[in-house]
Amino acid sequence: MTLNEYTTAHLGRSIEKLSDRELYEALLSMIRDAAQAKTDAACPGKKKLYYISAEFLVGRLISNNLINLGIYDSVRDELAAAGRDISRLEEMEPEPSLGNGGLGRLAACFLDSIATMGLCGDGIGLNYHLGLFKQVFENNLQREMPNPWIDSPTWLTKRDISYTVRLGNLTVRSSLYDIAIIGYENRTNQLHLFDLDSVDEGIVTEGISFDKNDIEKNLTLFLYPDDSDEAGRLLRIFQQYFMVSNAAQYILDECASRGCTLHDLYDYAVIQINDTHPAMVIPELIRLLTERGIGWDEAVDIVTKTCAYTNHTILAEALEKWPVRYLKKVVPQLVPIIEILDDRVRRRFHDESLAVIDREDRVHMAHIAIHYGFSVNGVAYLHTEILKSTELNRFYRVYPEKFNNKTNGITFRRWLLHCNPLLTDWIASRIGDGFKRDARELTKLTAFLDDERALKELLAVKQQNREALKQYLRENLAIEIDAASILDVQIKRLHEYKRQQLNALCVIRKYLEIKAGRLPKCPITVIFGAKAAPAYVIARDIIHLILCLSQLVNGDAQVSPYLKVIMVENYNVTLAEKLIPACDISEQISLASKEASGTGNMKLMLNGAVTLGTLDGANVEIAQLVGMDNIYIFGETSEQVIAHYVKGDYRPGAFYEKDPVIRETVDFIVSPQMLRIGREENLRRLHGELLGRDWFMTLLDFEEYVRTRERAYEDFNDRMGWARKMLVNISHAGYFSSDRTVGEYNRDIWRL
Repeated sequence: MTLNEYTTAHLGRSIEKLSDRELYEALLSMIRDAAQAKTDAACPGKKKLYYISAEFLVGRLISNNLINLGIYDSVRDELAAAGRDISRLEEMEPEPSLGNGGLGRLAACFLDSIATMGLCGDGIGLNYHLGLFKQVFENNLQREMPNPWIDSPTWLTKRDISYTVRLGNLTVRSSLYDIAIIGYENRTNQLHLFDLDSVDEGIVTEGISFDKNDIEKNLTLFLYPDDSDEAGRLLRIFQQYFMVSNAAQYILDECASRGCTLHDLYDYAVIQINDTHPAMVIPELIRLLTERGIGWDEAVDIVTKTCAYTNHTILAEALEKWPVRYLKKVVPQLVPIIEILDDRVRRRFHDESLAVIDREDRVHMAHIAIHYGFSVNGVAYLHTEILKSTELNRFYRVYPEKFNNKTNGITFRRWLLHCNPLLTDWIASRIGDGFKRDARELTKLTAFLDDERALKELLAVKQQNREALKQYLRENLAIEIDAASILDVQIKRLHEYKRQQLNALCVIRKYLEIKAGRLPKCPITVIFGAKAAPAYVIARDIIHLILCLSQLVNGDAQVSPYLKVIMVENYNVTLAEKLIPACDISEQISLASKEASGTGNMKLMLNGAVTLGTLDGANVEIAQLVGMDNIYIFGETSEQVIAHYVKGDYRPGAFYEKDPVIRETVDFIVSPQMLRIGREENLRRLHGELLGRDWFMTLLDFEEYVRTRERAYEDFNDRMGWARKMLVNISHAGYFSSDRTVGEYNRDIWRL
């Protein structure tokens, strides 16, 4: 059925006679009907996957769903023939605010690939009304505002499913909402989002402040509520338990409806725990199974055979550890179970570091997931090796069979077909459409590495995407960029280990060089996009520094023709879809050994950007695939960095004292020019942090970073040589398809 036939049948009018709003609502309705037709209640096999995650950063869904249904082109052309523009309808859709960064975007890509591959697997999470927060900039500072996204119509479908959950002294009744996950020319699965109907968005007052103690009204308001006080930390535990208790009850009921006796739960279900946020599902399942008459030892055995854990971090501070006294307030029913789980570990192992509850009376959520799950996977080769050799080495020694690597991937439907139709069409003109189903076919592009005409066409595609970005930023964010400049882009969560501050120091260096008369051959536009957690003071200071630099550089008539600094407001999936196709240089500059994988590096590579980065996370595998001539690597290795931490021999002050260039660059943060623009408190605090602690070793790699970045800028001027680097990156990006990653999960872990 065409869209016009649909509107005529359901609204009694053709698409020419509908308002944009009516047309938008009709399109959503048609997509939902088509998705329902592809929903198969029966799993292809007995076992089903339940992917539990605190985040699902799904992005806007209209175009992605049309692509996966195989009707995007026909709907676009039908609208155009009627004088209507599909992009106007796309822009009307609010972006679901259900995630923050790579963790949530990975989960969304996985759900897409699971459905695309015809596997039976649903996501389970929470229905955050106001999401993370909407980022706004005021006086060169980040300010957080609510980000309401649940509109009418909505992708959410309320289900007639509800569960009772005990939260401390409170008992609540949940509601379930589903979002259809449409596979590419395949089945439809579901993203199950649990909520409380009593949640009240009206309790939010100034910014994103609200009463953290009123659980019935605040439970699913925000993703990652501010945890700078005890009430915020308790609220995070309330959220996590609400998520996993609903998930556990849903899983047991659904499996029982398919013939499971619960004794054989692991034959019917596999539960993937995405990071430590859902780890309480393990004691909760044990509690529910024992309540239903299964003995303790068998319940533990069943759960251990059912649950698998994905680790997403090397940072010890990011592995959740909850004080027992917190759990006694929020989930007193789980505390005896966790204590028994701890006792079982202590009886088996005499190594205190393996305990579930440590000497400071804190529960290590990752330890529960490792001991009482059957699989532990990292998300890039280097990440997994570091987990095995350092951070989780003691666990690896006792459970070597549990550890495995699953290098992350991205869905090419969104990050190529949807966001970069120009490149998609160019690739198809050269190698056919097979890559849309099997990303490995992109390697066929290597046949054109010495084809001058093909390389010129590729450069033209990139230039058109730059022009499109220029127009989008002007119309939507009132930002002006030079579409002929080098677009040097760093877009990701704001965290010191990702080292946006290193990028900012390099911007200062370039600014000072231009002021001294050393002009670049090609203008440079440095683009940042990042949100800082509300309680993360130094991260907010880094944003302040970048915004102050933007005001200074862009307002300097001597410098701005050669250098511009942009920080996009409220970076999200929608903005990523505009920035990534236009990007030339992909900044992946985390301190080696600290980035688990990254997925932005894969999206940018796929779209023809060349990586400038450290040998960290999946950068290692990118470098292996494209070769060192087609990537810009700098900085100390993970082994060297880990050795610095072990020895405690990194002293930022030593770099500052011995290198006048570093000293001049760092001191510029608190120079008169900057202090006239920025807040002295924020700039001096960041300056002091870089010289005093600098935990993620910004100054360690500064000199080599500046030198390597300059080499990339110089190489950019060799247009054919750069086009060849672009094509090498695109042609080897197929390995990073989430279809490949999901296939490996299924082969080695899920076995659906």
